[in-house]
Amino acid sequence: MEFAGMNYLAVGLAALAAFVFGAVYYGALSRAWMKAAGLTPEQAAFTPTLFVTTAVSLLVMAYVLAGVIGHLGDGRVTVRNGVISGGLVWLGFIITAMLVNHRYQGARWDLTLIDGAHWLIVALLMGAVIGFMGV
Repeated sequence: MEFAGMNYLAVGLAALAAFVFGAVYYGALSRAWMKAAGLTPEQAAFTPTLFVTTAVSLLVMAYVLAGVIGHLGDGRVTVRNGVISGGLVWLGFIITAMLVNHRYQGARWDLTLIDGAHWLIVALLMGAVIGFMGV
């Protein structure tokens, strides 16, 4: 297997797109998410530390996904393969880990649905951006 390389601009833009999407998504679902998480608006208040943690985590996620997509090889970094890779990473790692954590934490299924859908779209969006921009 060859490594096609990595486009660091694509990594940054994928993380930015995911951050903006998350803001819109959770902004639209804030009441449903707080109810599902059992939080009051005061408990769910966002701080600068949370935004920085989110941004750094999304950068790491985009970097690793770009590495996974880049390992498909030269000429294989496409939107289609990026989306497929994002979906497989979500299915194999993100949703499975989240399901285990949520079940042990006694989280409601609606929280799992809201958060799981968010992370699916994030993985697909990142894969699409990375695939579109290439290496």
